[in-house]
Order: sequence, then structure tokens, then C-alpha cells
Amino acid sequence: MAAEAIQLTGNALKVLERRYLKKDRYGRVAEKPSELFRRVADGIARPDLDYGVTDEEYKRTSDKFFQAMINREFMPNSPTLMNAGRPLGQLSACFVLPVGDSMEEIFETIKHAALIHKSGGGTGFAFSRLRPRNSVVASTSGVASGPVSFMRVFNSATEAVKQGGTRRGANMGILRVDHPDILEFISCKDDTSQITNFNISVAITDEFMRAAENGESYALNDPRTNRPYEREGVVKTLDARKVFNEIIEHAWKTGEPGVVFLDRINDQNPTRAIETIEATNPCGEQPLPAYDSCNLASLNLGRFVLDPLPDDYHPRKNFMAGVDWERLADGVRMGVHFLDNVIDANKYPIPEIAAQTKSNRRIGLGVMGWADMLVQLGIPYGSEESLQLGEKLMERINTEGHMHSSELAKTRGKFPRWDGSVFAAEGVAMRNATVTTIAPTGTISILAGCASGIEPYFAVSFVRNVMEGTKLVDVNPFFEKIARERGFYSEALMEKIAGANSIRDFAEIPQDVRDIFLTSADIAPEQHIRMQAAFQKHCDSAVSKTINLPHEATTDDVQTAYWLAYRLGCKGVTIYRDGSRPNQVLSTKKEPPKPAATLPAPAPTPAIAPEKVIEDRPDTLSGITEKIKTGYGNLYVTINMKDGKPFEVFSTIGKSGYSTMADTEAICRMISLMLRSNIPVKHIINQLQGIGGANPIFGRGEIISSIPDAIAKVLKKHFGNGMKKSVKQDISSVQCPDCGGRLEHKEGCVLCPGCGFSKC
Repeated sequence: MAAEAIQLTGNALKVLERRYLKKDRYGRVAEKPSELFRRVADGIARPDLDYGVTDEEYKRTSDKFFQAMINREFMPNSPTLMNAGRPLGQLSACFVLPVGDSMEEIFETIKHAALIHKSGGGTGFAFSRLRPRNSVVASTSGVASGPVSFMRVFNSATEAVKQGGTRRGANMGILRVDHPDILEFISCKDDTSQITNFNISVAITDEFMRAAENGESYALNDPRTNRPYEREGVVKTLDARKVFNEIIEHAWKTGEPGVVFLDRINDQNPTRAIETIEATNPCGEQPLPAYDSCNLASLNLGRFVLDPLPDDYHPRKNFMAGVDWERLADGVRMGVHFLDNVIDANKYPIPEIAAQTKSNRRIGLGVMGWADMLVQLGIPYGSEESLQLGEKLMERINTEGHMHSSELAKTRGKFPRWDGSVFAAEGVAMRNATVTTIAPTGTISILAGCASGIEPYFAVSFVRNVMEGTKLVDVNPFFEKIARERGFYSEALMEKIAGANSIRDFAEIPQDVRDIFLTSADIAPEQHIRMQAAFQKHCDSAVSKTINLPHEATTDDVQTAYWLAYRLGCKGVTIYRDGSRPNQVLSTKKEPPKPAATLPAPAPTPAIAPEKVIEDRPDTLSGITEKIKTGYGNLYVTINMKDGKPFEVFSTIGKSGYSTMADTEAICRMISLMLRSNIPVKHIINQLQGIGGANPIFGRGEIISSIPDAIAKVLKKHFGNGMKKSVKQDISSVQCPDCGGRLEHKEGCVLCPGCGFSKC
């Protein structure tokens, strides 16, 4: 089947080739998109055979899964797309691991986390069981270093593990608000170069929220005894309102910590009588007990709009009539079937996770393309109509999903821990303990060609780097269609829009179009929260959503958002204030202020261009050395720096002939000469990267074509923005570290819509 028949965009094909399609041992793509979707469909349908279906029924199910994916109506989470039908076979997106209060337990969990990251999964941890800093450790007569110090150990372990070659390591760190080290935890990411592989959230209790509302103190808890924490015979307390303000202040500064409402999560957990939830997955939408996993997929709501709309349709009077409810119900049943099969088809990274996952059989069917559905229906995001429709949609999805899970229980059996669940008390057979979750859909929404999750559009158009020096303006297809039909489309206008976060001030665009194509910059924080709450009302697990705030938002705005989220029934909240991270380039391209009027400058006198000044080398320089595998052997690249910029490059190539070593030395001498002449490093990278050679090799998830190409890749990794950079600085910047495109903060993640780069 051709790519056109699968209706994939050029951007989707690019992401597929980079992250999902099989590669041969030389790093060349060895799978067509249609073959990927068929591989996944066959692999996930196969467990049906274990339940006694015929070969013909199995093929029908596989075809149903295949059609849903190629029609962009449904996409499973990334690990399933990557690994189904392949030897690794790890299909889950994320896991929660326990962290016990002994050195043996801590490092056993680090080992398990490393195995999960290696297989392509993310991990969530609650550090609330660790004794506070400076507590006595009887076995060593020493003192404890506390949860934050061990988070640094977990962070370093994540840094050291290459995550399956296709996904970057992601963790969630959670600490209860009544832990004695809570203030240290709240501020632990003030230095944004530290603990870079973690999102952090404070687990907030109802008792704490009542104390904060009433201006009261609350007692800290001793995690070793689960009793009030005492020092020198005195129970230690904190002012709840001051602690809450600390959370708000730090979230305003950097977007972290987020909060999760722990009591609400456990009160609504269907297996609460037999297990307690202490943590969530990295983006917060999947609360899980220890060793459980999240198996996720999303329906593309934009594909379930009636086309054409009914003659009597009106975006305010009868907006429910624009949805194809029957086809949506079919999609839900298919999705539940698919995800239940994932649990059986999965190859779990450790036995404890296999046992726990199969005992509860939690699945998470969610949605994406919500903004696409709204613009097709002519409903503004955040309007009362959009809130009503969102709640109704999620109610239908949740109800239909539970009904189908109940039907599966009759033929396949109830989940093993059903007897201890709320469903047993209600007398309802269920195959799965949970059915619905609204998860981040960053890269799978690119594959589906739709808006991510339940987020508004981040922009109506954006610039994507497609090759060296070449940029392409990607325009929202619904907006482009309307612009062409109504005669205001032009490439110049689309490029102008790409430099803005909103189209509200574009007078050349009709007002009714501006009213519909709202972006996150147009949405008030209260509207973000109310949308999250509308979907949360009928969602088993939780909702991944970022509450985007403008740069000028105050701490009072953050506090209002947190309180509203709590009062409207959300299970957690994450905010991001535009421009709040250090080193961030502002999201909107703005022209620099024009200088004041002055007398005209005299006409320049023609002259010969001055000769480049070559800087002298200081006596001492610091630098880095990195090993990179090439087709000629291991290449050791040393880059010395001056004032944070690369100043000179040396390379040594192992196990190679004299000629190759001489060529390598010559290349590095020329690079050093250019750097000392203040030639920007980006020009050097552009000249060297992609140069071919006789012995290409696959490494680091990409082709290493030659020695010059390898040197360019090392330079780009460390100095792609011209200065020495850390992973965290990449993430803090609006510029994508992989392609230079603009990053979006949404769904608890950072995503590049141009190339699929993500960091959760």
C-alpha cells in the first residue's frame, strides 16, 4: 500500500522513518509504513487465537486494527508501534516502581528502572518512603541523605542508559506534601541543569488543602513509622499556606513542581481496597500502584465529525449533532479490544511488572484531535459549548469502553483482582480495572496528522527545517482549506502567521475565522482548567494537560489555577508560563525595536574585505572528549573551549591506516582554523554533516557516514546552538535540539511538531 493511500503527511513519514520503521544493520529503512501498521495489527490481534477464535476471525480482527491505524482514526502508544511483532516486544509506555527505605531496595529499583529505560519505557517513583535528610541510620551509625539526594542518583542512572535507541529516558518524582524534606524537594529543580531527567510533582492530601485554605499548620509525617514526625520530642509542623505558596512560586518560575491530588486519586481507584497508589507515570495522567504499567492508545476525534454536517447543524443550538456517535462507539470497542490484547502480547521488562499488570489489566483509551473536531464544528475552544461537548464525548467513550470491557469479561474472564475491587461490590463483571486515560499524544498525533490530546492548537502554522538551509511552513490543513476557499490565502501570510502564537490581531483574516482558530495563547487559564475538568469527569485515570500561561502571568494566576483544578475534580495540574525557563527564546518571533531616527549614515566606501583575525591560543583550555563509532574504527573527538564556545578540535582514529589518520588530522586543523577565525560553528557543521564515505555504519540511532560526518555530529550534539549546552538547556529553549524548530509545552511534555522530538 502506498503512503498516499495511508494518507500520511510528509512530516508523519519523516517521523516514521526516524523513530518507528525497522532499520537494517546499516541504518537504512527496511520497512514501509503500511508494513509497520500491518506488523502491529497482526501482532496485537494474535492473542485472540489463545481465546479460541478461528484463523478467519483473527484475520478480520487484524484487518480492523490495520484499517483504524491507516485511516488515522486510532494510534497506540509509541512502544507498541515500535516493538509489536519485533523481538524486543515491550509495548508499554510507562511504569511505576516502588522505592523502599533501604540501600538494597533503592538500588534494586534503580536496576529495574535501567531495564525499563533500555526497553523504551518511562518510570514514575514516589520517594515518600525514604527517611528524611539527617535521620540516623542505625546499621551504619551515619545519617540519611534524604530523598532528593537519591533522586540525583536515579537521574544519573537514567542519563547513562540509552533508551531503546528510539526514546529518551523520562521519570516522574513524587513526594508527599507531609514529608519532612518537602521544602527541599519543591526547590530541587531551581538549578535547571540538575535532575534533568525528572518531572517532579508534590502529592497533596485533602488535609493539606483544608489547612492551606484555613491558614493552618499541618503535621509532618515520619515515613519510617507513619506517625507524626518528631525532633527532640516535638512534633514538627509547617504552615500549609506558606508551603502552598512555595509550590506556586516555583511553578511560576520554572513550571515545576506540578501537583497531584493523592487522596482523590486513591478514592477513585477501583482497586483501593487492596492496593494504594503513591505515584504516577512521567506525565501524570496514569496513577499506578507499584509495578503496574500503562498501556495506552488514542482515538482521533477529528476523524469522527460528520462530513458533510447535517443541514440543520448549528454550532450553538445543536452542536452535538455534528459527531458521528455510532462510528465513535465502534472505535471505542475496537480500542478496548486492541489494548486488552496488548496486555497478553506484551514482553515485560521484569517479572514483577508482568504479574502486577496481568492482575489488574489496566488499559488507557484516550483521545487526540480535540481541537480539530472543534474547528470542523465551528465551536471555539473554551466556550461553554466546547465544555459541554467534551464532557459528553468522554462520558460516551467511558461508558462504551466499560460496556465492552464487561463483554470481554464474559468470554475471557474478569481481571484477577476483581474480587477486591469496587466492581465486585457492584456485581459488574469487568475485564479491565481501568479503561480510559487521556495521555500525551505528541508523536502519535504527528503520525495521525492531528492536534495533540485535548490541547488547543499551539500555533496555526509553524516553520519546519527540512534540510540544510531550507525551511518549510506547515499550515493547519483546516485553516488552509478555509483560507483558500475564502480567498485570503497567501504564502506570505502563512509565513507571517508562523512567527506568531496567535492570529487574533491579523486584520487580513476574517473575524469569524479568528474566533474559531484559537491557540493556547488565546485561552485563559480558567478555560484550560475547565476543559481538563470536563474530560476528567468521565475518565477512569487522569488527564495529561498543560495549563499554558502568558509570560506576564502572576503567582496569583498560578494559585487560582491550582485551586480551580482542585475544586473542579482534577487529579493533578501542571502549568507552564511562557518564557519562564532560563535560556528560553520567546515563543513569538518579534522584530527588534527600531532605533531612533538619526541623520543618514554616509555611503560606505568600497573596500577590500578585511582579513580574518585568527585568535591566539591561550596556554590553558578546558574541553571534552567523546568517542563515536565510525566505519573506520572508534573516533575520539576532543573539543577545547574558550568562553563556552568551541575553539579547537583534535581527533584520533583507532585501528586505521596512516592515510586515514593524516586525513583526520587535516580536517581537524581546518576546523580549528575556522573556529579561531570566529566562523560560527553552525556553518562548520553544515559543511561536514552528511559527507559520504566508503564505510557507513549505524550508531546512536542514525547513520555515521564518514569521519567528517562523525565530527559534525559530535559538534552538533554539544554546540548546535553555538555554545556548550546541556540536555536541560535544550529542553528549556523553545528551539528543538534536533532540528532547530520551535518546541511546544503541552500535555506535561515538550514536543517538536517538526521532527517528533519529545521530552517528558
